[in-house]
Amino acid sequence: MNPNIHGFDFSGLYAITDAGLHADGIACQVERAIQGGARVVQYRDKGSDRDRRLQEADQILSACRRHGVPLLINDDVELARQLGADGVHLGRDDADLTRAHAMLGQDAIIGVSCYNRLELALQAREAGADYVAFGRFFSSQSKPAAVQAHPELLREARTVLDCPLVAIGGITEQNGRPLIEAGANMLAVIRGVFGAADVTAAARSISRLFIDPEKHP
Repeated sequence: MNPNIHGFDFSGLYAITDAGLHADGIACQVERAIQGGARVVQYRDKGSDRDRRLQEADQILSACRRHGVPLLINDDVELARQLGADGVHLGRDDADLTRAHAMLGQDAIIGVSCYNRLELALQAREAGADYVAFGRFFSSQSKPAAVQAHPELLREARTVLDCPLVAIGGITEQNGRPLIEAGANMLAVIRGVFGAADVTAAARSISRLFIDPEKHP
């Protein structure tokens, strides 16, 4: 299975922003995460201030462009279109894939949350999703009520899906390695990166799980 999507490498750390974790400025924090090895960035903000969100996302996009890293927008297809982002990540209650492709074009990267359900992943892939995400795998402060997924789901998905698999939910340097071994191409992390005192170091530690497994049993 080739983890590349439209020329971008979907293997490694997938960093997701959080509105409450960027006291030093969101674009600066994203740049630090990229410097630590983040391969994909998702802008996630559920706030209602559209002007602020557009400004922040534009700043993040500039940082991503400098480093050749794709920026995906959580939920908001219109914001992604207006910004010229690389794609979107869609959840259960977000725009459907057909509409997203119609608005963003066939070259847009579209990922879909599939929670703990393999059948949703199969449907999403059939409908044109470029990658699917499962989780939460561990206790998560960002999404404490999210459904529980288990590594066996990744193993099963790996046998029937030909796209990158993203694992999310409470992932850290200490617990991420088994998910990679189970089949995850990417570890999606919010607080474990952006909640750290040193964002670059935190991103680097998680990124090393993919390249230096003997140091991270």
